[in-house]
Amino acid sequence: MRVALLDDYQGVALSCADWSILPPEAEVTVFRDTLGDQDALVARLEPFAVIGAMRERTPFPRALLERLPNLKLLITSGMRNAAIDVAAARDLGITVCGTASPGHATAELTWGLILALARRIVSEHEALRQGAWQQGLGRDLRGATLGVVGLGRLGGQVAGFGQAFGMEVIAWSTNLTAERAAEVGVEAVSKEDLFRRSDFVTIHQRLSDRTRGLVDAKAFSWMKADAYLVNTSRGPIVDRDALIAALREGRIAGAAIDVFDQEPLPRDDDLRGLENLLATPHIGYVTRETYAVFYRGMAEGIAAFMKGTPVRVLQP
Repeated sequence: MRVALLDDYQGVALSCADWSILPPEAEVTVFRDTLGDQDALVARLEPFAVIGAMRERTPFPRALLERLPNLKLLITSGMRNAAIDVAAARDLGITVCGTASPGHATAELTWGLILALARRIVSEHEALRQGAWQQGLGRDLRGATLGVVGLGRLGGQVAGFGQAFGMEVIAWSTNLTAERAAEVGVEAVSKEDLFRRSDFVTIHQRLSDRTRGLVDAKAFSWMKADAYLVNTSRGPIVDRDALIAALREGRIAGAAIDVFDQEPLPRDDDLRGLENLLATPHIGYVTRETYAVFYRGMAEGIAAFMKGTPVRVLQP
């Protein structure tokens, strides 16, 4: 049984788990690049009965799944993957499984980005490397206002970090209840109020039709001129054109983003040239500990499937 592990950018998939638990007939092949062309992807994946997908790096819509007649198991890291058409897989007799997901790494990166923005860490580092010394002024987090858009598991963790730094924390989402806000110890406000009051706005919502373009030109117009936006959730939640305009025109102080509409980000993308943008290549969940959980879960899931007892099966 041929097994494909996709999008292993760092070449670490085989070292992050004990793949010897698979039976001898399992032949594992690792691919380190992402293919955007569907015909090329079909040519690559057609021989495989099992595919391991790292998050949403490679989408699996119905049109692709229909062209993979040998595919029996599609296993994704995490227990939710918006890039997989699970209903289509079920119709085609393809089992879709997931893995455990620690979930804290993205919250930690979010706080790293907030600190980097507040204290100008990257620009001061680059200036020092070029021979300069103290080129600008950072700002305190204590006493500043943190606006959390989406107060779920990750948003709640980030809110707690903000409180530990002595920030005033406010939150908004369409489904946020007063009870949830009280549970986390933050103030629930309206969307406009959050963007107007916050010194730092951080996004922690799932991508859906409701959240696509949630942070638009109007939201940017509400923000303070010295405020920052942080997005470690999903790229399309922030209107790309509105973000670029706000940064180019200096309507906000800056932004930090870890997620993009197209990933990997094209080399000639306009976002790469914005001086007041701190960008990282979707590394929110990319830690050795999280990868160990993901790949160990994949190996265990594939072994269970090959024994006829699939685990952590995802439903449409």
